[in-house]
Amino acid sequence: MYDVVIIGSGPAGLAAAIYGCRAQMNLLVVEKNYMSGGQVINTSEVDNYPGLPGINGFDMAMKFREHAQNLGAEFAEDEIVSIEEMQEGKILTGLQGIYQTKNVLFAMGATHRLLGAAGEQEFTGRGVSYCATCDGAFFRNKTTAVVGGGDVAVEDAIYLARLCKKVYVIHRRDTLRAAKSLQTRLASFDNVEMIWDSEVTAIEGEKRVSRIQVHHRKTGETTPLAVDGIFIAVGTVPQSELARGIVDLDEAGYIRAGEDGKTGRKGYYAAGDVRTKKLRQIITAASDGANAISSIEEEL
Repeated sequence: MYDVVIIGSGPAGLAAAIYGCRAQMNLLVVEKNYMSGGQVINTSEVDNYPGLPGINGFDMAMKFREHAQNLGAEFAEDEIVSIEEMQEGKILTGLQGIYQTKNVLFAMGATHRLLGAAGEQEFTGRGVSYCATCDGAFFRNKTTAVVGGGDVAVEDAIYLARLCKKVYVIHRRDTLRAAKSLQTRLASFDNVEMIWDSEVTAIEGEKRVSRIQVHHRKTGETTPLAVDGIFIAVGTVPQSELARGIVDLDEAGYIRAGEDGKTGRKGYYAAGDVRTKKLRQIITAASDGANAISSIEEEL
């Protein structure tokens, strides 16, 4: 019987494992992927984590994993498919085994919604990004494009406009969905150009992105556009299906949980990108993991 089973081994899950081990909890980290780290392993360079400027995502993930292992964290490569209540604790059934625990920490993360354009996956980390605050600094004085029309897309464009020589905002409709206040701020930048009623159909280049193909829906034409990078902001998809029916999810599928990680149901906690929160970054995920373990420790 574990004190806590942590489902997911991204920054939130690994930070939780570190704090849990230091609190002398009997814990298990279950990761369905063969490698720890979550989304961070796909990041070519992390420049906003304190004390580790310029580290690549893979190395950061391995440092997190090594830290947890050195403190005695136990890991299992498995995918949990169901959770059942028992008289004392819960039974987690995976594809490879069955685990008993007093508490469950959901830390499955979220994935960026893909655009579906040709070349998107090929150039991810080489000019294709899903986070302007993470990668924007690498495009200082360069030309970039932002795809999307919601708050995140406009916030990304505003952030990039302060750094980049030119920013194109490409939206498939003729109006933005973002808050009016954000739209007003965006309009104040002379280096931002809107491309309405359009979609990116292909991302191209040699070793890095050098151009994109833009399909104009009203005319039916597709034209090339030279850019150094493209930021895709068409939403994220929480990996929360396992938690559905167990804890409360919001309309987008994120687990409703506060800064303390508590979901509102005894014995269930959430940390990282899978929970309701404003900022989804490595540092906030790690903070979530620490807070959730603190709540679990109080319960124990």
